[in-house]
Amino acid sequence: MSLIFESSYYAFGFYVALNALIMLVLSVLVVRARVVTQTNIGDGGKPEMAAPLRAHGNNTEYVPMGLLLMLALISPIGDGGAPILLVHSVGATLTIGRIVHALGLSRSTGTSLFRLIGMMLTWISFLIGIAGLIWLIFFSEPAPLT
Repeated sequence: MSLIFESSYYAFGFYVALNALIMLVLSVLVVRARVVTQTNIGDGGKPEMAAPLRAHGNNTEYVPMGLLLMLALISPIGDGGAPILLVHSVGATLTIGRIVHALGLSRSTGTSLFRLIGMMLTWISFLIGIAGLIWLIFFSEPAPLT
């Protein structure tokens, strides 16, 4: 079985890599839109720039905190960190949410079901991470000091 299902550290690395790939793809889409619209900086007043810029910007706004939550979960808080299922719950919902949101925003800057689902999954990942950390901090056995 793959180490991402056995080690919280490998699972965390896996989600960092996936979210970095998402960020790279969104960055390439911004550059492609800049070339097509001949926009050097900002949106240049061109509506075609709005969707790729916001997809990239929104991802940049949410992913770091989601990954920080995961990092805190795998740290030796409590009795050695969160169970791997909790790490995957945060990582999978964050990653799927970011993909779905980017797909929705890439199709339209208006409201869309994909954008809604993507944001809800992102927020759910935050809530899982927050609840998990609070549980570890207040209700688990203290980790041994070394």
